[in-house]
Amino acid sequence: MKKFLKWFGVLLALGLCVLTVYGFMWVRQYQQLADEEPEVILSPDISDITYCTMDGLPLKMDLYFPVEGNAPYQVLLYVHGGSFTSGDKRKGSGIIDIPAMTERGYAVAATNYRLMPEHPFPAEVIDAKCAIRFLRAHADEYNLLTDKIGIWGGSAGGHLAAMVGLTIDDSTYDVGEYLDESSRVDAVVEMFGPTDLTQTMGWLQRWLLRRAFGTDSPSDERLVEASPVRYVTRDAPPFLILHGEQDTAVPVEMAHVLHEKLLDAEVDVTLVIVENADHNFKPVGGVINPSRMEISSLMGDFFDSILK
Repeated sequence: MKKFLKWFGVLLALGLCVLTVYGFMWVRQYQQLADEEPEVILSPDISDITYCTMDGLPLKMDLYFPVEGNAPYQVLLYVHGGSFTSGDKRKGSGIIDIPAMTERGYAVAATNYRLMPEHPFPAEVIDAKCAIRFLRAHADEYNLLTDKIGIWGGSAGGHLAAMVGLTIDDSTYDVGEYLDESSRVDAVVEMFGPTDLTQTMGWLQRWLLRRAFGTDSPSDERLVEASPVRYVTRDAPPFLILHGEQDTAVPVEMAHVLHEKLLDAEVDVTLVIVENADHNFKPVGGVINPSRMEISSLMGDFFDSILK
């Protein structure tokens, strides 16, 4: 009996080790999918501008300008993804769209922001809004038109873009510098971002929520307050929502929920479900439709229709 128990304990320990290894492999695979970025290397025209300082941390911004056209330029803000806890202004799935936007005559500001969990929500929303106020305060210096500003981002950056767009009348998130300027944006492109953090999710998504927010409970006020769908009103700016139909990192239902909320509020909104696309529009089982180039074109057309 003792011998049996000994071998049973050994086998149990080995089993737990195998499960742990596979668990970490699944988490790593999920993170690679969620944080995956295209092989695009861009050189900003002006790099590492300190746009605001929060908690003693200088927050940096890059600026990209059109090759052709006359200044001043209408400006867009790009916010990177990274599961709320990582990422950089020169990375992320939306970085590929910057050249397409500058070719249309837009200046693009790409920003870093404080990351979770070291800087809890809503630090990143506060930072993005400060970036918008900075652009308006320094419009003449950088030859920008800031009467109307557009914003886009993917994954956690999509969540952030939606939060910025939907909290235009909420002064809670206007903290820091340039408070005499508006943080309003006039057009939002939200790409495969989590829009309702209180929805039922798989264990990997719940793990990422716990890592970033410290909770995965749908009833926790932290997740309720961080859900963009909570802030939808009739005053919201126009939205273009883009999401892969086979997204395994952020369920496509997130896009439908936000779309329905905006429709109910009679907001101008367009939903595009990308066929054969996983997270970051990674192809799954076939060629994605619309193509990545066509997605950039849809974004450009959307911004043109509102900002120009």
